[in-house]
Amino acid sequence: MPLEDKSSKECGDCLKHAPAFDATIVASDYAPPADQLVLALKFGNRLELAGLFAGMLHDALMNAPSLEVPQRLIATPLGPQRLVERGFNQALEIAKPLSRKAGLVLDTKLVLRQRETQAQALLHPDERRKNIRGAFGIRPEAIDRLRGLHVGIVDDVITTGETLNELAATLKRFGAARVTNLVFARTVQK
Repeated sequence: MPLEDKSSKECGDCLKHAPAFDATIVASDYAPPADQLVLALKFGNRLELAGLFAGMLHDALMNAPSLEVPQRLIATPLGPQRLVERGFNQALEIAKPLSRKAGLVLDTKLVLRQRETQAQALLHPDERRKNIRGAFGIRPEAIDRLRGLHVGIVDDVITTGETLNELAATLKRFGAARVTNLVFARTVQK
């Protein structure tokens, strides 16, 4: 599936507001049947789908030979309230088998969600940046191991990219050299 690297392919909005992340790898468009599979994982507790998503992401990563593979993976963190409501973090469930398949360290103690936010999917695209601003932090004991790293952020869906952009900006502010998003599905812009 497609690889998007901001250095080689940029939309008009990305040219005006360059994202903090360096590249995004996606395994599928958020369209039938992938959209239903994402919903089944996220809201139907179909955790076995995480392995399928990880396998597809691994294939997309391996089929992007010009892209440098991240040195460490993280999963987009959920806020504590949403984690309790859902019972699991779908991004983390995808990241676990992906890290095993790719032979990469999954660092679950690097980033944290500093505050709860409204669900991005419920907001107008213009409100998403404000909603997610300042939502992430780096654990103080993790700062030294972040410096100079190429970090891969694993997530289930990218729509406007605001969540991943805020997380990438936070990682870079604390010393990450490069950030690549590894996302199962992307919404198709209309």
